[in-house]
Amino acid sequence: MAGYFSNHSGSRFLANAHSSHGSQTTTATTPASSVLQKNPSPVPPRSRLPSSKFSSSVSSSGDEKSQSRERESHPLKNTWVFWFRQQRAPGNKITNYEEGIKKISSAGSVESFWGLWTHLHPPSALLPTTDYLLFHAGIRRPVWEDPLNITGGKWIVRLKKGVADRLWEDLVLAVIGEQFDDYGRTGSGNGAGGNGGEEWPEICGCTISVRQNEDIVSLWNRHDGDAKVKERIRETLRRILNLPPTTVIEYKSNNDSMQDKSSFRTTNPDRTPLAPS
Repeated sequence: MAGYFSNHSGSRFLANAHSSHGSQTTTATTPASSVLQKNPSPVPPRSRLPSSKFSSSVSSSGDEKSQSRERESHPLKNTWVFWFRQQRAPGNKITNYEEGIKKISSAGSVESFWGLWTHLHPPSALLPTTDYLLFHAGIRRPVWEDPLNITGGKWIVRLKKGVADRLWEDLVLAVIGEQFDDYGRTGSGNGAGGNGGEEWPEICGCTISVRQNEDIVSLWNRHDGDAKVKERIRETLRRILNLPPTTVIEYKSNNDSMQDKSSFRTTNPDRTPLAPS
């Protein structure tokens, strides 16, 4: 398991050196529609089949609003929205970050989630500098500056190439399955969406960033200043992804990201081993 992580015990750069040797830079761009499989194989090209906790008997994908209410017999506690972002290819003109983000679809039920998930290409099939983003439907745009994101931050795990598909699926299922839900729900704050006293989960969403030499998963939370909540989220993340105690996990506030214009640069790694059970 230790070999999954690109920065396990400080070995990130060694891992990158191996994966980048002899590689060539990809210049092709990926349109948003290409992340959807038009004719998904009857046997999903995954490292495992979908969890038995969820139904996967859905015939098609599409936006949540276009799906029949009668078919949504197993509603999720919250509605979640999938987004996609293709960053600029080398040599191309830099594109505004938000302009590059495209909404794929939303899911408010078990059925609609699996209908979408089985049509998405796994991270291993995406070109480098591509992101998948899954965020709560109350978040207007999956960016640092959104009113529900701006006071929070993210836990970050860097992975070696070739192992992200299963860990990304585990994280997504944990988020939509509310495995972080016991960390409290708070009012909208900052007048987000004009919803007054509506409550929002502590977890905003999660992302995976496919890069040339590594893949990066991150879990976003709403409050950067609550150390106890952040620690509990970190330990739950370790458990869900089955991370070794020595795995380096980094945390970066969205305020810091806005200051240095980067999600992952100059983060503060957390090397605290898991507490004994």
